[in-house]
Amino acid sequence: MVNTFLALSKKEVTQMTKEFKIVWLPIVFILLGLTQPIMMYYMPVILQSMGGVEGIMIDPTLAKPEGSEVLATTLSSQFDQLGIIILAVAAMSIIQGEKANGMMAFILTRPVSISSYLNSKIIVHYLVAVFCIALGYGMSYGYTSFLFTAVPVSHALLALLFYCVWLLFVITFVAMMSTFFNSSAFIALASIVVLFICRFIAGLHPLLDVVNPASNSLHATTILMSGNMKAWYGFHSAVTMLLVIWMIAIMRHFIAKRKF
Repeated sequence: MVNTFLALSKKEVTQMTKEFKIVWLPIVFILLGLTQPIMMYYMPVILQSMGGVEGIMIDPTLAKPEGSEVLATTLSSQFDQLGIIILAVAAMSIIQGEKANGMMAFILTRPVSISSYLNSKIIVHYLVAVFCIALGYGMSYGYTSFLFTAVPVSHALLALLFYCVWLLFVITFVAMMSTFFNSSAFIALASIVVLFICRFIAGLHPLLDVVNPASNSLHATTILMSGNMKAWYGFHSAVTMLLVIWMIAIMRHFIAKRKF
């Protein structure tokens, strides 16, 4: 079982390397991480230079934002918007592609369990996504601490941990859509719409947040802004993990029923 999983994971890494995902995904997230602190630092200068044309007035007494606010905005604005779109597009063919070219049927006719097949795909894509997010987040943290005020490392790491729980749901959900549907464009679009809805309704009601995986992203920004972690944050993460396991079970049942 372990050897099969490792072999499938190696195949997945090889495929991602051939598609240059190992190269362009980290670069994109590094740029996303750098964008927010640099843009917020130089925005007054940019607006001031436009003032003569557009009539924009700048309050010279306006204080610079705190580093925690800038880093939180990186998560909520850059990663939770453009980042989700990029990850959905990158993972939209995670299973659909092998259904279309017959590779799934070929693999599953061998002594390979459906669980090993699914787990290898989800885990490899998740680890690559975490690596890319961590790179971008680290660059944002460094520039934020340099240009603004320093953010406590413990707060930054704890926020990243909660964000990675949300990230696991994102990758698993896109994989589930890729299992159900055959159109890459529809998979990406449906995934983006649902994930955006989850993110936009996060924080509307405490009971809704329990079953909303995007609440983990909201908790990450809250930890950065306030430095406080509430007791129920861990419970929300546990519910998200159960949702991930449930989605994998649905995918496994669907594949077994279709007899690929």
